[in-house]
Amino acid sequence: MASPASSTVQATDARAIYTAAIRAVDPVRLIASRLARDGKRLVIDLGACRAPLVVPLAHVWVAGAGKASEGFARGLQEVAPELEGTVIGPGRTRRIGELRFLPGDHPVPGERSFRSTRALLAGLAERARLDRVLLLLSGGASAMLAAPAPGITRADKVRLGELLLCCGAPIQEVNAIRKHVSRIKGGGLLRLAAPRPVVTLALSDVLGDDLATIGSGPSVADPSTFRRALTALRRHAPGDAVPERVLRRLERGACRMALADRPAETLKPGDPLLLRSCALVIGSNRIALAAAAEAAALRGYRVERRTQKLAGEASRAALEIARSLPEQPERPTCVLAGGETVVSVGDAPGRGGRCQELALAAALALEGSGWTLLAAGTDGIDGRTPAAGAFCDGRTVARGGRKRARSALARHDSYPFLGELGDLLVTGPSGTNVMDLVIALHPGRQA
Repeated sequence: MASPASSTVQATDARAIYTAAIRAVDPVRLIASRLARDGKRLVIDLGACRAPLVVPLAHVWVAGAGKASEGFARGLQEVAPELEGTVIGPGRTRRIGELRFLPGDHPVPGERSFRSTRALLAGLAERARLDRVLLLLSGGASAMLAAPAPGITRADKVRLGELLLCCGAPIQEVNAIRKHVSRIKGGGLLRLAAPRPVVTLALSDVLGDDLATIGSGPSVADPSTFRRALTALRRHAPGDAVPERVLRRLERGACRMALADRPAETLKPGDPLLLRSCALVIGSNRIALAAAAEAAALRGYRVERRTQKLAGEASRAALEIARSLPEQPERPTCVLAGGETVVSVGDAPGRGGRCQELALAAALALEGSGWTLLAAGTDGIDGRTPAAGAFCDGRTVARGGRKRARSALARHDSYPFLGELGDLLVTGPSGTNVMDLVIALHPGRQA
C-alpha cells in the first residue's frame, strides 16, 4: 500500500491531469480551431476530407443548445461579434455580443427549456429563407431543446424525462424515445429550418460520437423508429408510470396498420433535406483523453489508455477497471479510461452520481492497494450533487468503514460517504461536456 503522503501526491496529480483534459475541450478553443473570418465572410473548417465552407456573415443565423453554449457563444463573439441568433444553456438570460443567451433546464426539461425553445424557433422562423443556420450542439441539449410533439403536453415531457433519467437505459434507447415525442429532435430542427441548410458543430457527450445521439440529433437523420422507441419504453419504464399520451403516440406510430392519425416518422437517411446540410464533431472524450495522457506523461507517468469505453452500470465498470490494473507496476503508472456509465437507482433513497458511485465501488475493489483513482464528469456535475466526481485509494474503505461503504453502495448513497472523507472533487460547472474520465495513478514499486 502506498503511504498517505504518496496518495496525496497522486490525488494532486490526478486533479492536474483532469484539468488539462478539460482545457483541451474548452468550447472557446474549439470554436477558434474551426471558425475564422475572411473580411465579411465566415470560413468554417469542415475537416480534412472536405473543403472549407465560406459563407457571407450576413447570411448566417446561429442556434445552439447544451452545457457548452456559453463557451461556444463567447468563441463566436471573438471570431465574428456581429453574428445574431439564440443559444440555450445553463444560467440566466443575457446577451453575448449579438447572440441572445436563454436559460434551459437540465437534466429534465422544465418551463425554462420550453420557453427558451419557443423563442429559438420564433427567431428561426423570422429570418430570411436564404439564411444558413449554424447549429452549436453539446451535451444537455436533449433537455434544453424541448418542443413537445402534437398531442404531448409539457407535463408529459417532464414526467417522461424524470422516468428516463432513472431507468438505467442506454442513451441510444433513451434518445429513441425522446425523438419520437418531440418536434425538434430526430432531425426535426432540420425540417423546421428548411429550405435553409444547417451546419452543425457538435461537442460529443456520447460513446462513438454518434451525431444522431448527441442532443438527440436535431439536425441529422434518425435511424431509430417508433417501434424501437416503444420497445425501449416498455423495457425500461413501468407501464403505469408512463404518461398515457406518450404511450398512445408511440403505439400509433409503431402500428403496422394504416391509421389516419398515425404520426410521421423522424427524419430518415436519404431524405433530400440532408443533401445541403452537414454536421461534424469538433470535440470529444477522445480529445480529452489525449490531453490527459500528455499531461500525465509530462508528470513522469507511463501512460496506459484503456481502449474499451466506460459503459454499463457504474459499479460493474469500477470492478472491471480495478481488475485490469497491474498490482504493483515498476514505474509510476497512469491508466486512463473514458465514457459514460449509468446507475439504475430503482427505489433507493441515496444521493450521488455515476462517477461517485464508480469511485466508491472502486474503493472497495482497490482496498489495500497503492492505486489512487479519480472518476469525474467533464461537465463538472455528477448527478444532482455539487460534485464533479470523487477520489478513492487503497485507504478509503479503512477510513470510512467497510460496512458503511458497502451499505452506501447498495443504497446508491455515495455522495455523503465520500463527502465525509473529503474525497469529493468539486469544480463547479466546467462549461463543456464530453462524458466522464477515470484517472488511476500508481507511484510505482520504488514509492
